[in-house]
Amino acid sequence: AERGTDCVVAFVEHYDRPRTEVMLHGLEQLPRRELAYRGSAFTEMDVDAVLARRPQVALVDELAHSNVPGSRNTKRWQDVEELLAAGIDVISTVNIQHLESLGDVVESITGVRQQETVPDEVVRRADQIELVDMSPQALRRRMAHGNVYRPDKVDAALSNYFRPGNLTALRELALLWVADRVDEYLRAYRGEHRVSKIWGSRERIVVGLTGGPEGRTLIRRAARLAEKGAGGEVLAVYIARSDGLTSASPKELAVQRTLVEDLGGTFHHVVGDDIPAALLAFARGVNATQIVLGSSRRKTWQYVFGPGVGATVARESGPDLDVHIVTHEEVAKGRGLPVARGARLGRSRIVWGWLAGVGGPALLTLLLTNVDTDLGLTNNMLLFLTLTVAAALLGGLLPALASALVGSLLLNWFFTPPVHRITIADPKNILALAIFVAVAVSVASVVDLAARRTHQAARLRAESEILSFLAGNVLRGETSLEALLERVRETFGMESAALLERASDIDPWTCAGRVGQGGPVERPEDADVDMPVGDHMAL
Repeated sequence: AERGTDCVVAFVEHYDRPRTEVMLHGLEQLPRRELAYRGSAFTEMDVDAVLARRPQVALVDELAHSNVPGSRNTKRWQDVEELLAAGIDVISTVNIQHLESLGDVVESITGVRQQETVPDEVVRRADQIELVDMSPQALRRRMAHGNVYRPDKVDAALSNYFRPGNLTALRELALLWVADRVDEYLRAYRGEHRVSKIWGSRERIVVGLTGGPEGRTLIRRAARLAEKGAGGEVLAVYIARSDGLTSASPKELAVQRTLVEDLGGTFHHVVGDDIPAALLAFARGVNATQIVLGSSRRKTWQYVFGPGVGATVARESGPDLDVHIVTHEEVAKGRGLPVARGARLGRSRIVWGWLAGVGGPALLTLLLTNVDTDLGLTNNMLLFLTLTVAAALLGGLLPALASALVGSLLLNWFFTPPVHRITIADPKNILALAIFVAVAVSVASVVDLAARRTHQAARLRAESEILSFLAGNVLRGETSLEALLERVRETFGMESAALLERASDIDPWTCAGRVGQGGPVERPEDADVDMPVGDHMAL
């Protein structure tokens, strides 16, 4: 107001505190609206009067306050929303214990459940947040001097709600909450200015998960690292290949997701073909300061194919991002990721693939040796190559490789001079056979990959249609639990499907619903496939 801004007091409650009341002198105070409730008179902010006055800035105290029944809005923050929508800037106040997300935490600290709360999102939308910080000792001195409560209430307040331990915990909550707000500003600034360099304003630890059982060890290790720095944050990320041909166990990922959330972290799912690059891009995007990875599960000889994810991430991380390689029980056991279920070929196709890959070359050899016309070595190779491609289309890579091996041996024995011998007289034929094997293997790999992707795409499309159908029925309330379970059973080709639930981790499982044949399942572990659904339910 001293700078010429049109500022009015829309509502400020001074509770007869002289020092607070003195601060209102010289400011225009709008009249309040009087309301009668249960035989008593109450005053609330007159929203219509503020809108009619239309100042530049309105002072509105106690943002989390609940208005008297019969008021224009239920909550005062809703009144503030109206003023903001009308173009009036608002300066308001709120105590940390009145933020909705902190209700349970505040109750556990103070033993008092706050009935008046304001959604965090309302406060976070503020253009500017200023923390009025004071040490517990200074606040208790102010209270002892009578600056907050009347003398007859000071002793009771100091010995109950305003104990040093309570005040210290609430102060730390306020500092952490405001730090998150500052971090949001920092992320927005870095995004607007395209800053890729990491600014280590706080410890933010990214855990790279593969879906293997070692992920739990990595998450716990990252949580311990985060505890060493004030306000440390853990972000677990699983990076899936876009082709979907390898995938982690959904059950194991669900367990790891629950673990990281129980430890106060967050779980993220990212799609990327280059896993090291995707992991580093994610870490830099969230302004992480550390990355935690597990030691490689590769055997020694497998390093001829490349340095591995951990070594690549450490090399490319740069000086502003620390990389921790954590040992675990699965180190050097050579266990790779499982093939995604949708990428597996059916048993019948694999059988036909092996028949075409092994039996096909034998039948073709029998046919060609009984034909009087000599087609020539080149045409014979093309015919054997056709069988290799057919084996890849039907049964995948292994039958195709077997076809290439059997075909090369038969070509050498029956059609390459001198026949009926392993030796080859003409060096040109040696080159031709070598090219045949290389082309057969290359073509088989490409055809196998294409066949798996086509098969998986068809399966995923069918599953997405079913899930969309189920979601629509659930939202419309048209389908019972048994009908949903039956649809799930049909979609995934199971003999039976059941939904188990329990009240806590120590209580026994009970069956909420079941469809299909076979005996009842009493525990998730007894089923062929089980999937966690929340903390105390399993499908």
